[in-house]
Amino acid sequence: QVQLGESGGGLVQAGGSLRLSCASSGYSISAYTMGWFRQAPGKEREFVAAISWLGGNPNYADSVKGRFTISRDYAMEKVYLQMNGLKPEDTAVYYCAADPWGASWTYWGKGTLVTVSA
Repeated sequence: QVQLGESGGGLVQAGGSLRLSCASSGYSISAYTMGWFRQAPGKEREFVAAISWLGGNPNYADSVKGRFTISRDYAMEKVYLQMNGLKPEDTAVYYCAADPWGASWTYWGKGTLVTVSA
């Protein structure tokens, strides 16, 4: 059973940076497409970024392009989301997700809270 855990959230001022990490326990995620999603208070969960199992062709939501970078470390079995130029509207719970078969986001972490103050 794949269990994902996020870390790195916190409180930051607008314009600041944070790096979120996602690690898997119990199973390798090196062959999975990995993604980040977020859910702001009162809003639906939305896609943020994804990276293929090969590590190339990352995809980003328009709202974070040029500010966020997704990457993965195969040796450490981790996925990262580097967030720069944070804005108050980036405030949300950020979730890591895994797509093992290229069909759906099957596994989810419990999320880490990012709060950006104005």
